[in-house]
Amino acid sequence: MSTLTELAARLNAGAASSVELCQDYLARIAAHNANLNAFVAVDAEKTLAEARAADALRAAGQAGPLTGVPIAHKDIFCTEGWHTTCGSKMLANFVAPYDAHVISQFKAAGMPSLGKLNMDEFAMGSSNETSFFGPVKNPWDTAAVPGGSSGGSAAAVAAGLCPVATATDTGGSIRQPAALCGVTGIKPSYGVVSRYGMIAFASSLDQGGVMARSAADCALALSVMAGFDPRDSTSLERPAEDYSRALTQPSDAQPLKGLRIGLPREFFAAGMAPDVAAAIESALAEYRKLGATTVEISLPNSGLSVPVYYVLAPAEASSNLSRFDGVRYGHRAAEYSDLTEMYEKTRAEGFGSEVKRRILIGAYVLSHGYYDAYYLQAQKIRRLIANDFTAAFKVCDVIMGPTTPTTAFNLGEKSDDPVQMYLSDIYTIAVNLAGLPGLSVPCGFGAQGRPVGLQIIGDYFAEAQMLNVAHQYQLATDWHTRVPGGF
Repeated sequence: MSTLTELAARLNAGAASSVELCQDYLARIAAHNANLNAFVAVDAEKTLAEARAADALRAAGQAGPLTGVPIAHKDIFCTEGWHTTCGSKMLANFVAPYDAHVISQFKAAGMPSLGKLNMDEFAMGSSNETSFFGPVKNPWDTAAVPGGSSGGSAAAVAAGLCPVATATDTGGSIRQPAALCGVTGIKPSYGVVSRYGMIAFASSLDQGGVMARSAADCALALSVMAGFDPRDSTSLERPAEDYSRALTQPSDAQPLKGLRIGLPREFFAAGMAPDVAAAIESALAEYRKLGATTVEISLPNSGLSVPVYYVLAPAEASSNLSRFDGVRYGHRAAEYSDLTEMYEKTRAEGFGSEVKRRILIGAYVLSHGYYDAYYLQAQKIRRLIANDFTAAFKVCDVIMGPTTPTTAFNLGEKSDDPVQMYLSDIYTIAVNLAGLPGLSVPCGFGAQGRPVGLQIIGDYFAEAQMLNVAHQYQLATDWHTRVPGGF
């Protein structure tokens, strides 16, 4: 399977056209999507029209680095003229009238869209089983989940149905599915990627990012999608960055000499599966060979990240999802006697059980008499969690550990136990609460032949350094090049 760099080189050399590349990927989608359910919308006519426009730009000498290279988008990003469903019956027939900022950025770069990718409903889930359009399956083992909520993105990249995909991460929804599907995924610092046109789940936690085969590919894509957007009040006004700038070819056997890797003792305690632990230890040994040193650190409040998240995220969701009422857009109940009944029936019919659960929790913790006891306390602990990371980065440059406590679990295995499902994100949620960047890279396989991911966490706006740390590991290993059988 080709990398973004390889595809761009083929286009530059005239060895392929954008139309030909898109036709190849559309053929792969047609052959494999029925088995994986990764794509929820494909429109070959739209894709090939964008590919012809990219080829015209290239012929006119106006091509950028990725012009003509196709991409697929998580169905949480509004895309003009495309159904944008957020994996929900509530928006099953909604066609976006405008482009999200992220979509605009990739269009401006000349990257044709291959379609929209399946996801957990309104990005609420850790397994991609809550989608109205059915679960996504893991290409490494179709009996297993791909992770969530960006499971469609992870499965599509892993199976070679697209070379790169957009995704979003509220509590681990890029890194966790990237780990379970054996691909590379990055969540940048909060505010680096605009949330304009990205349908909101929890506004203080949501952040857009990308998945691809390698850290180098993620750096190229992030350089396109990041940037200030005045339409998003949380978008940070910072100079544009080339996230590939720090990627280096090793000049000696220890390209990471002097790098200090922090290992949180809380991440290596009870709860991590033995096969995951073995793969992580092997990855850390490789980093030591590359010249890095490891130091034990502590994130004492990280154990509180799951309960804090499941107070704050549902609270924000209950507010954000109040707009879906059947009045302006989306699903509306067919029969009702008055406005109140229309609201009730519309929301009862339009939302799935996980979304309803989180709305109820959110409304409860924000209600009079409980706000101070739950929501306000959770915000205070959130600050303590962020302070733990600030202290840790005084003694280390990056933090490493497992992305997930286990490899991919089977479809349906945790559907009846929401708490066990929530614990799938135990290592990733603290990063969102602190607003830090994080990425997951493939680092081996577990006992069932399912992928294991290594999580790398950087300080604020240290994406370029973090990507190079991952890049050096991928130059020394080949886990990221492995392809699931049959694909």
